[in-house]
Amino acid sequence: MQSFVAAVLGHPAVAVLGEVAVRVLRITFFLSFGVFLAELAVAFGLVEKIAVVSRYLTSPANLPDEVGTAILTTTASTTAGYGMLADFRESGVLSDRATLVAVTINTFFGFAQHIITFYAPILIPILGFRVGVLYVATRGLIALAITLTGIAAGAVLLDASNVGRSTAGAGPTPDGGTADDAADVFDDRPESRRAAVRTAFDATAEKVRDILPRLAAIYAIVSLLLAYSDELLALIGSNGASVTTAADGFAGLLGLPGAAIPVIAAYALDTTSGATVIAPLIRNGTFSARTAVATMLVGGIISFAVSTFKRSIPFQYGIWGREFGSKVIVVNTGLKIVWIALALVVLL
Repeated sequence: MQSFVAAVLGHPAVAVLGEVAVRVLRITFFLSFGVFLAELAVAFGLVEKIAVVSRYLTSPANLPDEVGTAILTTTASTTAGYGMLADFRESGVLSDRATLVAVTINTFFGFAQHIITFYAPILIPILGFRVGVLYVATRGLIALAITLTGIAAGAVLLDASNVGRSTAGAGPTPDGGTADDAADVFDDRPESRRAAVRTAFDATAEKVRDILPRLAAIYAIVSLLLAYSDELLALIGSNGASVTTAADGFAGLLGLPGAAIPVIAAYALDTTSGATVIAPLIRNGTFSARTAVATMLVGGIISFAVSTFKRSIPFQYGIWGREFGSKVIVVNTGLKIVWIALALVVLL
């Protein structure tokens, strides 16, 4: 019996599921924090204070001022920011279309968080100051362009029916969702602090109960597929050559050095690995600063296929569900590809 238990616990799939459990718990923690913070902000009237700053983002995009709370929260935690937006959507403050606009505006603020957690401490030291700063600045401008695109889209596509400003209250919106009167939602506050905390806790618990099973199931399936990807590819007679083939095609099309092919392939699978591969090639002059940044951007485009399956689908489906999560993924990925392509035109 003990040997059987040891064999089960030692199986690679168990280790994968253990990693899934840790990841899901981490996401759940930050998601819960975001929803709880959103509920408290509404209950204590903090959204009005934050709206003084965020109004410069939300007003041009025809979004309620209160949604700026979620957008600014993304700078501290992307998961918490998404959790707040999910709460606003569930409460009827935002329709589906307005939520997509808000998610798009979130892009630059999510990028700002990564400057502190990844780009500055890890990527720039690997690439060197000049290339590292140029790459981070380029990615920052791309993220800013996407955010400005979201603001412009809100200005054109949103009206009162999408963002809960209709004086008639809840009703159908052009995209099929509903948006309640924002004033009704945000002004319905508990009578005491204890009641406010209790209400926030109950709302958070309800959201977690709704999301957690879906999040865990999707992450488990995707992680197991990735863990056994080599075996699955062998069964269907394929291998990692498809990534190299795609990299070769992009490199030839853009006139990048031949050494760009392994860099793009490595970068498509893991950002840090790609940076590690290209760093010595920058130092020996194989890549200039511009071609190095362009090569990494191309790797970023190819990596969307991997990152979408590995991270975006589990995360977005877990928070929004399959239908709306797919819309978020399509919008996010599409805008990134468009603006990265434009950046490549400028660089090359």
